[in-house]
Formats: sequence, C-alpha cells, structure tokens
Amino acid sequence: MNLCIHIGRLSRDPEVRYGQSGKAVAMFSLAVDRKFKREGQATADFLNFKAFGKTAEFLEKYCHKGTKLVVQSQLQNDNFTNKEGVKVYRDSLMVDSVEFAESKAASEKANKSEQSPASPTSDGFMDIPDGLSDEEVPFR
Repeated sequence: MNLCIHIGRLSRDPEVRYGQSGKAVAMFSLAVDRKFKREGQATADFLNFKAFGKTAEFLEKYCHKGTKLVVQSQLQNDNFTNKEGVKVYRDSLMVDSVEFAESKAASEKANKSEQSPASPTSDGFMDIPDGLSDEEVPFR
C-alpha cells in the first residue's frame, strides 16, 4: 500500500495553474516537524506536493502560508532522462486529500502570536526581559 500522511504548515501560498483542459494543478510546500531533533540539524522537513482538480481549487481558495493541514498522498517516481542523456531520479508526493488540522480561530491566533514580539519560543516558554530582579519574576 502506498499511503503517506503528513501534518504541517504551508511554508508559502499554494501555486495554482490551469492546464489547457481548464483543470487546476496546485503545487505547495508543507513544513513538517521532525519527531527527533538533534542539535545543529534542521527541526523540520519541507515537503513538496502536487494536487489536482477540486483539491487544487480548495487550496487556492482557502489556504495560505501558515495554514496547518493534514495531507494524504501517494509517493510516485518521476524518473526521466534529461537533455544530456543522464537518468534523473525524482519522487513526488501526489495529493489524495487535504483537511484543515486546526480551526480558523486557532490558525488566526497562531499567526498573530508569530507576529508578536513577546511570543513564546519554540519550546513554549517566553524569554524573561533583561533587567528584572528575582523578586519580579512570578515563578521560580
């Protein structure tokens, strides 16, 4: 069985094009957190997807950079021989379905907190401003 399920946030707005037949094709990138994080290495992978038809139109209309999605796809080989005669091996994630992974209110709240200067760090804690004494810190 060829089934991939990923949960992540759009790293940019989906690119949607329409073919000669009028059918929509969307290409998008999803930032998916890694389960295990090692110091000095990336904490997320940026995966590229292709969606067609109604799914592509849905992405164009309702999704934008930062939207958290659940994407079900299939991994397909896109192997070809280039102009120089060299065999190129490439894999593509072809979308079967897309769903929102959070409510619209939660998504808007997450986008606002990313723009706020006092937003929590990636581990969920806020930095304590410089110049505070121990008595001014509410927890220890």
